[in-house]
Order: sequence, then C-alpha cells, then structure tokens
Amino acid sequence: MSNKTIEEKIQDGRVYRQMEVRALEDENENQYTVEGYATTFEQPYELYSEPGYRFMEKVSRSAFDSTDMSDVIMQFDHAGKVYARKSNGTLHVNPDDYGLKVRAYLGGTEGGRELYDEIKGGYITKMSFGFTVNGDELSKEETETMMTVTRTITSIKKLYDVSAVSLPANDTTEIIAARNYGEGVIAEVKEEIRLATERRARKEELLKEIMKEV
Repeated sequence: MSNKTIEEKIQDGRVYRQMEVRALEDENENQYTVEGYATTFEQPYELYSEPGYRFMEKVSRSAFDSTDMSDVIMQFDHAGKVYARKSNGTLHVNPDDYGLKVRAYLGGTEGGRELYDEIKGGYITKMSFGFTVNGDELSKEETETMMTVTRTITSIKKLYDVSAVSLPANDTTEIIAARNYGEGVIAEVKEEIRLATERRARKEELLKEIMKEV
C-alpha cells in the first residue's frame, strides 16, 4: 500500500472530487451498506474563483465509457485500511443516467462497521473519489467583469478509490488539483483579458479621432 500523501498523489496526476454518502435505511436487508454518487453528469460545479475569474468543471455523461475500474477500493481520507473493494464484491461503482453510483458493504471488517456507524450517525456525510483524467475540453465565457472557464471532463482514465472524508468537500485537495491544472489556463485567460482591454481602448481612441474629424 502506498504511503504517499494526497498532495503527492495529486502531483502524480490524481484528482479528487466530492461526493455524498448515506447509510441505507432498511437495516435488515442492507445492514452495513452505504451508497452515494461519486459525481453527477453534465452539472457544472465551481472549483474556485478569484477577482475577474471563475473556474468551473463538469463531467460528461460518457466520461466513464472506457475507464479502468478493475479494482477500485474504499478507504477513509484516501489512506490506510481498505474497507470495501470491487474485486471481492463488497464495492460496486456503476454509471447510470444521473452519475457514477457507488454502493459499498462495510460489514466485512471491524473498521468498516465502525465507519458505517459514523456514517449512519451523521458524523461523516461526505466522500471523495480519486481518478486520473484522459481527456477534457475547455470553454470560455466573458463579460466585462468576469471570465468563466468551464472544463468538461470527457474521459476518465482510471478510478482509484472512493473515500469517506473527515472534512466536508475536501476543499484543500480540490483547490490544489484545480490550481495545478488551471495555472496555465489562468495565465492564458488573463492574457486574453489584457488583449481584449487593449483592443477596446484602441477602438475608443480611433472613435475619438474620427469624431474630431467630423
């Protein structure tokens, strides 16, 4: 098992995003079973923003068509023990019309049962999933005060894990991943804004010169 930190995994190209998790209500039939969605499809969400710039992201409905999901695991905070695993039938990850649905049986280990109780009790309500991107597309929308860049993930190469997380939304890793990816995009967008501002200024100066001659 790798002892890499989340930040080190991000540097390797792994990305983390938020999901919700809940314990199933029918304990007789679904004891120690939790489920949620790793992501929804075609629904933009904001990764971060700064003055004049906003970075959005969404996942294409076909992003998991060729994803390697051969041995996905479930952990806590993306590290340590494995509480469910696809290869032994205790973890199921399947795309449907809404998103990537996750269902995990946590009754196989003492730690898993403890994690289930914490989820059932509402102490843990969020999860994060780790993956690498195989393909994406960018679109840009500009107003006078804001440039919005939307990244559409069109293909996910590998799904590594789904993890219950102690901090809602795992904001720190999300922002690190977004900034690592978007650093070049931000520079490009700022240059576009600068050039557009210069073009507007030249047009205004030209209009003033024309008006003087009239």
